[in-house]
Amino acid sequence: MKILITGGTGFIGQALVPLLCTEHKVTVLTRNLNNAKAKLGDIPRFILNLDQFKNLDNFDVVINLAGEPIADKPWTREQKAKLCHSRWDVTARLVDLFQNSENPPHCLISASAVGYYGRQKVTPIDEDSAPHNEFTHHLCQEWERLALLAQTELTRVCTMRIGVVLDSSGGALQRMLTPFKLGLGGKIASGQQGMSWIHRRDVIRVIQYLMNTPSCQGVYNTTSPNPVSNKLFSKTLAKSLHRPALFPLPRFVAEKMFGEMSDILTEGQYVVPQRLLDEGFKFSYPTIDSAMTQIFPKQ
Repeated sequence: MKILITGGTGFIGQALVPLLCTEHKVTVLTRNLNNAKAKLGDIPRFILNLDQFKNLDNFDVVINLAGEPIADKPWTREQKAKLCHSRWDVTARLVDLFQNSENPPHCLISASAVGYYGRQKVTPIDEDSAPHNEFTHHLCQEWERLALLAQTELTRVCTMRIGVVLDSSGGALQRMLTPFKLGLGGKIASGQQGMSWIHRRDVIRVIQYLMNTPSCQGVYNTTSPNPVSNKLFSKTLAKSLHRPALFPLPRFVAEKMFGEMSDILTEGQYVVPQRLLDEGFKFSYPTIDSAMTQIFPKQ
């Protein structure tokens, strides 16, 4: 198949693109050609913008992963706008190209996030659960709305509400490692807030499943079937590193350090991938223990 990928140099894309290149012809949208080649090699075809296309008739699948990292910078007004438009603008442009196509790709897989649900309490939530109206919900709701505009009888759209992606080579886990390796890690705030996580390898498998299963369309929670509390996650990470987890981060300190962005750390959700489970999808790493064992093999 011929596949167009946006956001291919991100944490998920860096694992996805090389794998797809073994079987498919892959085109990656990038703003920095040298950086993209350094991360992905020379096999994919690279394009610097979508303006060179009038339509998407030459592609079978589009995978839309583009977006400014959500937790890299404080959420100033300017940063919030950047977070939104880095997702919305690319998605809207892709939809325009879908709508200009006589023979459009048969599938659009577009990223979203569990932030769609906003802050929730401890009750497990699935794809039909009501969201809490806050910034992350607004961001994801519009992101998904735009993607669904590409859906026709010729094109099915799948939106992935992705949780915290775990692997050893980057992402959220890499940012957590230093304090935990120093024995300075611990729970955040009460530690009872839900952490909806997923191993990066399972994210890739979900994308392949959605791409190759013609009956799939609509929203899919892309998380492990076993979300955990922040307290349990912290204990498991510390144990995997053979360190204690004795230094909690109080809520007021997190709020002082990160401002509104601290909501990502102090609030949470226990998201369940109910649609994937109902369809019989099998996770390679369904529990936090199995994921940590793979990421930090015993020496």
